[in-house]
Amino acid sequence: MTTGTTDRLAAAADAARLAPSVHNTQPWRWVVREDQLELYAEPGRQLREQDPDGRLLTLSCGAALHHALVALTAEGFAARVERPAATPLAVVHAEPHGPADPAAMRRLQLLRVRHTDRRVASEEPISAEVLHELTEAARRAGARLAVLNRDQVLQLAVMIEHSGEAQQHDERMRAETAEWVGGERSEGTGLPDTVIPAELPLTTVAERDFGVSTGKLDAGTGHDTAAQYAILHGDGDDPADWLRAGEALSELWLAATEHGAAVLPLSSPVEMGFTRQALRRMLGETGYPFLVLRLGTADPDHAGPPHTPRLSAEQVIEIV
Repeated sequence: MTTGTTDRLAAAADAARLAPSVHNTQPWRWVVREDQLELYAEPGRQLREQDPDGRLLTLSCGAALHHALVALTAEGFAARVERPAATPLAVVHAEPHGPADPAAMRRLQLLRVRHTDRRVASEEPISAEVLHELTEAARRAGARLAVLNRDQVLQLAVMIEHSGEAQQHDERMRAETAEWVGGERSEGTGLPDTVIPAELPLTTVAERDFGVSTGKLDAGTGHDTAAQYAILHGDGDDPADWLRAGEALSELWLAATEHGAAVLPLSSPVEMGFTRQALRRMLGETGYPFLVLRLGTADPDHAGPPHTPRLSAEQVIEIV
């Protein structure tokens, strides 16, 4: 394996720093060896109260894995991924394949501009064609997307209200949220005030109440009446499925960014056992829910919120 390939593996791990993660915890660690790139979960950045089984941690790592693979493809490399049953979560092998085509390079650029937008979606609904593209993107990456009808959205609203109340009454969950949300977040993780709405929008399906009174994001007006809601789900509910779900989320988000759509993951209903089971019943018990997604059309007239902070490469990448 050439030094050039090792450099490309390190660059792919660096690109993965931009991946989305629950509460922007960035719970991953990369080891770059001469001939492979290894992905590990970082338990020190796990939400122990909200995510005790590591579903969201592993899903977040899956999104980082997808980012790394997109970066390698943009460099003209073909990647092969091993998925061990235990640790590491994934091992990436890459071989030079040829010059990257413009489409592969564009995909990498789209990942670099992707961001989480907690503002109210615009009044222009997502077209059926775009919804189909997002559904296909999830399928290609090994998961499924179930778009909810109006009655199911109302059920979801009640479900999220109940999960939010349960978490607000749990002192340990509130304390954990406070560790990751609010303030300037100069340490490189968590959600700063600049990406948190100053006031919770009055929407049918409530956004998460982080319990922060210092949010600075203008969430906009309206009630999200044009937003669509969907459940990202799969056939299994073990770590391998969670990792695939993260890859599917990233692939779906890439497609959404390309089509001018906004994605807001809603994790609170999968953090509580009783609401997770309710989501599964909504799926007809034919799959296991990984996340709820709010899908809307981004407001073209107003810039979105800034990107959340990121840990430095030295904090998440080890070259041996």
